[in-house]
Amino acid sequence: MSKTSRLAGAVVGLVALTGSLAACGGDSLEQQGKPGSGPTDSAGGGKKGSLVVGAAAFTESKVLAELYAQILKDAGFATSVTVVKNRELYEPSLEKGEIDVVPEYAATLTEFLNAKVNGAKEAEKKPLASSDVTATVAALEDLAKPLGLKVLPAGEAVDQNAFAVTKEFAAKNNLKTLSDLGRSKVRVKIAAGDECEIRPFCAPGLKSKYGIDVTGLVPKGVGTPQSKQAVKDGEAQLVLSTTTDATIDSFGLVFLADDKKLQNADNLLPVVNAKDAGDPAVAEALGKLTKALTTADLGGLNRKVDIERAKPADVAKTYLEEKNLIKG
Repeated sequence: MSKTSRLAGAVVGLVALTGSLAACGGDSLEQQGKPGSGPTDSAGGGKKGSLVVGAAAFTESKVLAELYAQILKDAGFATSVTVVKNRELYEPSLEKGEIDVVPEYAATLTEFLNAKVNGAKEAEKKPLASSDVTATVAALEDLAKPLGLKVLPAGEAVDQNAFAVTKEFAAKNNLKTLSDLGRSKVRVKIAAGDECEIRPFCAPGLKSKYGIDVTGLVPKGVGTPQSKQAVKDGEAQLVLSTTTDATIDSFGLVFLADDKKLQNADNLLPVVNAKDAGDPAVAEALGKLTKALTTADLGGLNRKVDIERAKPADVAKTYLEEKNLIKG
């Protein structure tokens, strides 16, 4: 999944319907013709009813959907997971009640709905998401409620743009934060996607907010092995990835803290169909997971699927049991 300026992409994606989430396999809503028959069926007795959990077609979303489905099953619901290619397709299904609950990213969904409700041009002129998670979630709630959606509380876990350098480069220049890099006056090239040159959360923002001397771009994609290798080899000094990238350490890289909050608050939160999944028991069960889940946890879960080739359902089950969130 390419997440470069996922916020800005949400506006463009809604208009173009091309989607910002790249498919990574799994059954999709388009292929199945109906939701509720995805790759995982956690249906038990379902004393409290049945719920369909939606997932976008990339690893992290699939893992989160499995976590949701299994903790809801433990709470007494019959659950199934349906993988849908992208937000442009699953969000309308969530409104219709074809999907009952999805794991979402606060800032990205805020701007997606901003464009949907107010129009793409207006959303670009007046963005509603910011680095303030409380304000962002409040704006999201205002947008979601008229659409029949209920936004549950956000947690600590966040998946947003992040920049990394080699450990050696960080040590040599005494770098821990992006502010440190700006103060160092070291000239850097960024390994990222082409759009980094113009996106406010990439090169322009690094220059204006941090005073970082960006001299060029090595266009090898967002968080790709090629981008990380380019930094490791010295072709670039800074790579754009995401906070839950599971492979940063294996390339000998380290993230620099976004200490001035250039990136918007893409904290994870559940969004449900208010009519079909408004049961307080749903919010209670998902709330326990939201409170427990950290950014580091997400990175570790992604690693187990992407690198160790474990199944999302198995990874989710192990995590929930280890955290005592479900019965073993």
